[in-house]
Amino acid sequence: MQIPLSQPDITQKEIDAVTEVMTSGTLSIGSRILEFEQKVAAICQRRYAVGVSSGTAGLHAAMVAAGIGPGDEVITTPFSFVASANCILYVGAKPVFVDINTKTLNIDTTLVEAAITPRTKAIVAVEAFGHPGGMVEIEQIARRNELILIEDCCEGFGGFAGDRPIGSFGRAGVFGFYPNKQITTGEGGMIVTDDDRFADVCRALRNQGREGMAWLAHQRLGYNYRLSEIQAAIGSVQCDRLEEILENRRRVAQMYMTRLLDNRFLILPTITDDVHMSWFVFVVRLNDLFGPTERDEIIKGLRASGVGSNNYFPPIHLQPYIAGPYGFKEGDFPRCEFVAGRTLALPFYGKMTELQVDHVVAVLNEQLEKVQMVRKPRI
Repeated sequence: MQIPLSQPDITQKEIDAVTEVMTSGTLSIGSRILEFEQKVAAICQRRYAVGVSSGTAGLHAAMVAAGIGPGDEVITTPFSFVASANCILYVGAKPVFVDINTKTLNIDTTLVEAAITPRTKAIVAVEAFGHPGGMVEIEQIARRNELILIEDCCEGFGGFAGDRPIGSFGRAGVFGFYPNKQITTGEGGMIVTDDDRFADVCRALRNQGREGMAWLAHQRLGYNYRLSEIQAAIGSVQCDRLEEILENRRRVAQMYMTRLLDNRFLILPTITDDVHMSWFVFVVRLNDLFGPTERDEIIKGLRASGVGSNNYFPPIHLQPYIAGPYGFKEGDFPRCEFVAGRTLALPFYGKMTELQVDHVVAVLNEQLEKVQMVRKPRI
């Protein structure tokens, strides 16, 4: 049985929407992008949404629109996909990492204010795997210290922190719609905000710096970060199907939770009563009986058995292009490093069957026992 790590949830409705765009004669800058933006804004309870070519493009545009540049410092987490730190580097600012809370896997809110200096201008707060734990506190810290908060919510579309939808925090939020996300447009992203000027700047930035209708008039340095009508049409249908998609993902997550709850080798995602997960991925952690080497052996064994698996995420501060120039080393953020060395992503998508989940769990248990036996001292 071959089970991929992820799979998009595409139906005939999305295919028909693409066909309609393809025969319309308008493949870019048309009505579909406006429709998609309005739906995303409503879901996030924001006034404005700006479609862009990727979550990374959205984060970059948000940094520029926020006026962040050389000499500024931006606080963020070392446990994320690299885009959350890259967007800071793109504008010439310095990423300042703060270690994580081992339950939420987000930035530890109790450590944030100690990292603020006179150069600090913003916080890029990431909701790891779509978990919004700590976002309310981070928003309060940003307000108290007059810092710009950019919510990197690329992994959390459709989730809630209490009664606040993910994407509703800070100056702006940014979503990504890569094929493994809750909803997908193939490639694509969205910036959401309540600030009309911020939204206008982001629209200009995505469209080569144009701020009006004149095609060859460029008011600012911009980028080609547009989302196509084809992608927007897919996204619009996915928004219409959001509850169905999220319910399927919750169903699969619950199957995993039920089957792995008593596994003595694993730490499962910690979900509190005030968090409504939309489930981006299903990542478990090995306990401290295992280290990174054993984790990698388990991933190798899962893959050899046809079960997709990966580690999420290697610490950003130890990536060579960041560690070298900024002088980071192992041990700088011990919680992040400990967690990152033991994460294990299991196959996860809404159309997974009970039989597939059972198979994944059986293979995982087999690999855990195998690696545990190998590492036991022999008499």
